[in-house]
Amino acid sequence: MSEISAEDRVWTIPNILSFLRLLGVPVFLWLVLGPKADGWAIALLIAAAFTDWLDGKIARAFNQTSRLGRIIDPAADKLYVFATILGLALREVIPWWLVAIILGRELFVASFAPILRKYGYRALQVHFLGKAAMANLMYAFPLLFLASHTGAWYAEFCRVVGWAFTVWGVGLYWWAGLLYVVQVRQLVGAAKAVQNTKE
Repeated sequence: MSEISAEDRVWTIPNILSFLRLLGVPVFLWLVLGPKADGWAIALLIAAAFTDWLDGKIARAFNQTSRLGRIIDPAADKLYVFATILGLALREVIPWWLVAIILGRELFVASFAPILRKYGYRALQVHFLGKAAMANLMYAFPLLFLASHTGAWYAEFCRVVGWAFTVWGVGLYWWAGLLYVVQVRQLVGAAKAVQNTKE
């Protein structure tokens, strides 16, 4: 019974950190597209990446994992990625084809949802590679912002390192997406096996 109540907790420190990250998404977009306060936008991205790492550490160390946390933590990650690539593309820092590749992966994974629901599953478990991909992208985006400051002494270095993280991040993102195909096949196979034993 205590395990069930622990799973249903809402106001844990990791969940609060995830909520704060969610609240930061519209602020980030406003900073990028409104006053174009890149310094504050980059600081917010760094804070988001740090709290993403911190909430996972706290959840595991103090047994504060919860059902809600497993939903809002990856949701906050994805929203930051979408907000960032949108802001970077509108500011012409990154090309739109990169936006299409990242969003295409999300649509690819989302296409599994009806199949999962059909067999009684809610969502796929977040894979380690997916988290690694997000980490790479969260490193890449502040660097690409800095690289857009043409003429600055750090611009070229940030451009090279930022694109390196971007390539790794996108590659891992799609790799994790392909591994989800394997996971879906295993879940569907298990569900069909259970159905066949009942018939």
